[in-house]
Amino acid sequence: MTKLHTPSMLAILAALAIQVAPGAVQVTPAGFEAAREPQVAIGPDERVYVAYGMGDAVYVSISTDQGASFGAPIKVGEPGKLSLGMRRGPRIVAGGKFIAITAVYGAQGKGRDGDVVAFRSSDLGKTWSAPVRVNDVEGSAREGLHGMALSPKGTIACAWLDLRDGKTKLYLSASETGGAKWSENRLVYASPSGSICECCHPSLAFDFTGKLQILFRNSLDGARDMYLATSTDLQAFSSAAKVGEGTWLLKACPMDGGMVAFAKPFMLTAWRRENEIYLCGANGKEAFLGKGQQPWIAVGGNRIYVVWQKGRGIMGTDLVTDPYRLSESGASPVVTASQKTVIAAWTENGIRAFRFPHTLPNP
Repeated sequence: MTKLHTPSMLAILAALAIQVAPGAVQVTPAGFEAAREPQVAIGPDERVYVAYGMGDAVYVSISTDQGASFGAPIKVGEPGKLSLGMRRGPRIVAGGKFIAITAVYGAQGKGRDGDVVAFRSSDLGKTWSAPVRVNDVEGSAREGLHGMALSPKGTIACAWLDLRDGKTKLYLSASETGGAKWSENRLVYASPSGSICECCHPSLAFDFTGKLQILFRNSLDGARDMYLATSTDLQAFSSAAKVGEGTWLLKACPMDGGMVAFAKPFMLTAWRRENEIYLCGANGKEAFLGKGQQPWIAVGGNRIYVVWQKGRGIMGTDLVTDPYRLSESGASPVVTASQKTVIAAWTENGIRAFRFPHTLPNP
């Protein structure tokens, strides 16, 4: 079995060669060139679900062969104006008995109003429920940015940028029913400076014990750094702690929230500072990965996988072999992993996906 590589070993990646990886497949068919902002979930049976938005509708495409091909798009819902673009868009989780998709919809859209709503399927994505509102103050999720994660026991956690009192704060709700019903909203974090970063999406991940980590970009005394908040019961949250060793003084929002994942027994984050991508582990030490933006991270098959945007292309690596260029022209990359399947997806003339082999061949 291949040894899991730790973040302290990653600085060497900056000097590695870049090669183009073959094998990307088109997820969306002709007529769906405007589809964007994909998110991926892998079910217990290794089915791959790719959710995305087009216009004001949310769709899902499903693969029954671990990402080698995808079926026709299935419309999930269109209950208003969809927040879409710059990491605004649907989120998806796949449990043993359900699939849940969340998205932010409003009657007017464009930041004037917006609620996080959840759709649920109990038949492997063939049909979907009517939307259920997650935020309990109407219109408070109008910024359109949120994240979602599924615990080992099937609990869903959803966090979003909330404007219920005019300042951008981080709120969370949970569902024990696969997205059918949601708990009372709870405040995760409020910045002493007034607002957290106003346009960077939060990211969530459960560890193997059910502890939740929430990664978000703060706005604190002029710095736009990444912070982590932790909860063991989804009721109370730890004091948020800064991630990484450097800081980013910035008078604007970079619209880049990063991602958190767990590599047993430690936690990993991938995020951007200025125009550089970093990884950081539980020891707080950061490792430079490369130039770029919009990183995403996943752990599966005893490997760590990272994708990010560099210029107009998409980069990817398993942190063992050289970084590969997955696309010459793409945006909004994500990656999701199970123990058997690792799938990256991004926006490119619709939605494209790439299944990572267990080892990317060295050129």
